[in-house]
Amino acid sequence: MNGTWKLRLRLWIVSLLMFAIVFAIIVLACTLTGYRFGFGGYFLISIGIIFLQYWFGPSLVKRTMRVRPLSKAESPKIYAMVEEMSSKAGIPTPEIGVSEIGIPNAFAYGRSKGSGHIAVTAPIINLLDDDELKAVIGHEIGHIKHNDMIVTTVISVLPMICYYLALSFLFSRDNNENAGIMIIIGIVGYGAYLLGQLLVLFVSRIREYYADQASVELGNKPSALVSGLYKLSYGAARASDKTIKDVSTNRAFFANDINHGDRDVACFQQIDFDHDGRISDEDLAKFYRAEVVNSFSDNFTELFSTHPDSLKRARRLAELEFEK
Repeated sequence: MNGTWKLRLRLWIVSLLMFAIVFAIIVLACTLTGYRFGFGGYFLISIGIIFLQYWFGPSLVKRTMRVRPLSKAESPKIYAMVEEMSSKAGIPTPEIGVSEIGIPNAFAYGRSKGSGHIAVTAPIINLLDDDELKAVIGHEIGHIKHNDMIVTTVISVLPMICYYLALSFLFSRDNNENAGIMIIIGIVGYGAYLLGQLLVLFVSRIREYYADQASVELGNKPSALVSGLYKLSYGAARASDKTIKDVSTNRAFFANDINHGDRDVACFQQIDFDHDGRISDEDLAKFYRAEVVNSFSDNFTELFSTHPDSLKRARRLAELEFEK
């Protein structure tokens, strides 16, 4: 798939930065608490943390998202779409599951292309038409093809390590002469947590652009994917706060950011020129020719989102259609 070396390079750079941050925090934590293992020991501890997340991460996603196997008899249409998209992508057919959550969406997870999983939530099947559903599945196949889902799984836990280490230093009851230093390290750890979160969100947004492109390269219409994302945003906007909260920590795996359903709907409505609740080829063509500008607040809010701004995402897909 075109240009994916840029995605791989960014994933490697961010992964190395995140590892360096965690390694530094572990060295400081162990040193100040009297546990001195040497460079090799600190390195092995850091690698061990990453390996545990790599190994158990997909199982945790499956459990927290309440995924069960989906049989071919239950949904032959889903199976046919996944098999077609994976064949075109040149990867083994992923295991297919259904997630028992009340938000229409789909997601991919796994350790590698050979052990990929795709899950759809029950509400998505009746919400999207066949072209939209296939485009969304093609997007998820793109994540498996790029093998970016395991990178997201691994690096997403590293900021949390910094966060808990920061708390342990900031609220330590140690009254010895190192108390002031421990508070400073706690503040540094919290800063590392914030920086790490921004890096994770950056990676998450970048990989969505490439998965969108992959769906188009697999033969899906850009307008079908934009339309599918539009409807998924409606589904997220209508979900209860409790439903959103229950799966919010894993929202980076979804096709769109479920925490910003209302905002995304408002964005897509700007390009739904005939107001029929979907994005047609004609709508996308008009949007491509129109001057639709993101506000400063939209651009700023995007920094804290797991997915790209919806208008930017639609613009990129329109360019794939009309700048061939």
